[in-house]
Amino acid sequence: MRYLDVTRALSPGVVVYPGDTVPTITKRERDGFLISDLALSSHSGTHIDAPDHYLFDGRTVDRLPLDLLIGPCRLIETPATAIGPEDLEGRLGGATRLLLKTWFSRRTKFVAPFPALTPAGAAYLVEQGVRLVGTDAPSIEADGSDGAVHRTLLGPGGGVIELLDLADVPPGEYGLIALPLRLHGGDGAPARVVLEVRP
Repeated sequence: MRYLDVTRALSPGVVVYPGDTVPTITKRERDGFLISDLALSSHSGTHIDAPDHYLFDGRTVDRLPLDLLIGPCRLIETPATAIGPEDLEGRLGGATRLLLKTWFSRRTKFVAPFPALTPAGAAYLVEQGVRLVGTDAPSIEADGSDGAVHRTLLGPGGGVIELLDLADVPPGEYGLIALPLRLHGGDGAPARVVLEVRP
């Protein structure tokens, strides 16, 4: 079995959405061992958004079902910046977990506009039965949007993964393992995301 780590490493140099905390990791020696203090946002680096992030409904990251976060997924590539139904039609293959590879995987700094789903694109995915959507961009919806895309995707109990590293991953079918930190009451959490390469 072969696995691909598609997580961006947490460091002060990771892409940060404007206004979010820049992650810092401070090592200190104590009694003959090292321990690190962390300062970061619940949406630092590669992370998973829970419904509570936009819906304020108590469906927090520690309550996301494992069968949402683990299982078969499809990765598609698109050159679009505004990703609508026309960029998705005929490409889902019945997938309930979808990863969007865009040009942003090669970026190391925040830039806008970045590739994002349109409200119509998000509605189309939900209509087609997609429950979990991941992207290599800093957000699943455009900078300055009103949250409609998040609410559409998260409302039915779905999940969103943001800031994946898909630069060297070809489109295709994979097994997905996307595990956020189990932050009690968290609206989201940094995650380790791994793809299983299937024969």
